Amino acid sequence: MSIPEDLDLQVGSPAPAFSGTAVVGQNFVDLSYENGTLTLGDNKITGKYTVLFFYPLDFTFVCPTEILAFQEQLTNFEKAGASVVGVSIDSQFSHLAWKNTPRNKGGLGEIDFPLLADVTKQTSYDYGVLLENGLAARGVFVIDEKGILQSYTVNNLGVGRNVSEIIRLIEGFKFVAENGEVCPANWNPGDDTMKPDPEGSQEYFSNVK
Repeated sequence: MSIPEDLDLQVGSPAPAFSGTAVVGQNFVDLSYENGTLTLGDNKITGKYTVLFFYPLDFTFVCPTEILAFQEQLTNFEKAGASVVGVSIDSQFSHLAWKNTPRNKGGLGEIDFPLLADVTKQTSYDYGVLLENGLAARGVFVIDEKGILQSYTVNNLGVGRNVSEIIRLIEGFKFVAENGEVCPANWNPGDDTMKPDPEGSQEYFSNVK
């Protein structure tokens, strides 16, 4: 497989459904996502954003730094009302072995969010991140509580992502949905926002130095 030429992945449209076996703690769990509902075994999670991020391979170099960065920010994702799911083309057995390897030996140690095994590469294909070499690029997809794709970025393999920016985006999209105003460049919670019309926006620009 490679990136499909007819891929119709657009912000503002429903995110593709996905499913497979995930590692949660020390267990293998059936994971699925569709129309805003994330299901982990018998547990259905609704009313939350979902952050789906792809990484190339277990037991590599940049990948563990990203996964641990998500782990370090997991409380902030939870405060923002978001669930996190990591995915690569490795098997669930590889994921579990990586988690059970000490960090000073190239492992992950324990993490508190699911790692999905995409051994068929179908999820990577559906989300347009599957490369010609069979690995998934570093894609991250922000999906709102209704199952609508709000943001996605895709990095080539050599550069890791800024996890704090993903949280900022979630907070911004939620603010827009709840307040009807829009967030200007470099916005952070508590900063001024803008009314999305020619007259109302002047109030914001009048305060810009």
